[in-house]
Amino acid sequence: MSSGIRASVCMATYRGSAYVAEQIESIVAQLGPDDELVIVDDCSPDDTVDVIVATIDRLGESRVFLTRTDENVGYVRAFEAAIRRSRGRYVFLSDQDDVWTPGRHEAMIAGLARSLVVAGNHSILGRAGARLWYPPLRSRVSRHHLANLFAIMIGYRPYFGCAMGFRREAIEGGILPIPPYVTESHDVWIAITGNMRRSIRHLDEVVVERRLHDTNQTPLGIRGLGTIVRARWMFVRLIAEAYRRTVAARAAILAARRR
Repeated sequence: MSSGIRASVCMATYRGSAYVAEQIESIVAQLGPDDELVIVDDCSPDDTVDVIVATIDRLGESRVFLTRTDENVGYVRAFEAAIRRSRGRYVFLSDQDDVWTPGRHEAMIAGLARSLVVAGNHSILGRAGARLWYPPLRSRVSRHHLANLFAIMIGYRPYFGCAMGFRREAIEGGILPIPPYVTESHDVWIAITGNMRRSIRHLDEVVVERRLHDTNQTPLGIRGLGTIVRARWMFVRLIAEAYRRTVAARAAILAARRR
């Protein structure tokens, strides 16, 4: 990138004043001098923006950039706006209320050395050793792309945006624009894109501690049958769209080589 930015961390915030300061601190502690944290606040009605500004001032940070949407657009579109504002060669997503584990940043950058997308595991903050209902990601199945797509459809491959990242070349005509019918599970879309392009790397490590509480923006708990069916139909549409974009990208590369 001509901007000289190595890595961009993209965070979307909404009603996050209770925990966002701790998350910002855990992130900037790992950023290098050529990294940035891009925050898009989704028109929070509380004091989230004030807390962010106060945290930036207290830390004396020049690597954190905050913007605010004019109206509430939902967390998927807020993340999309943050990705568009990012400038780094590597782009990572961050929720507003989690805590990064030590060494996460460099481990994920290393994971992108030969892959367009990287995905790590998470634990539950304050519940060390707690068992999750789905099996963790394993590096040995990174290249099992069809199996990964099938696992997404079944619902047992734990792709969480707060533990994911991608290289810049995966963005235009790939990850972005996020299809307009996606109002949640943007992380699944990113995972589908990486698997469809046969370029995703799983990390065995836990890279983030997720904080679970009643105001999480991502849904918690077991969903109803109707919700599950609608989600699976959306995943089918996303796989078809990722395939279309992958074919178009390959065609564009071939056309450029013929010139």
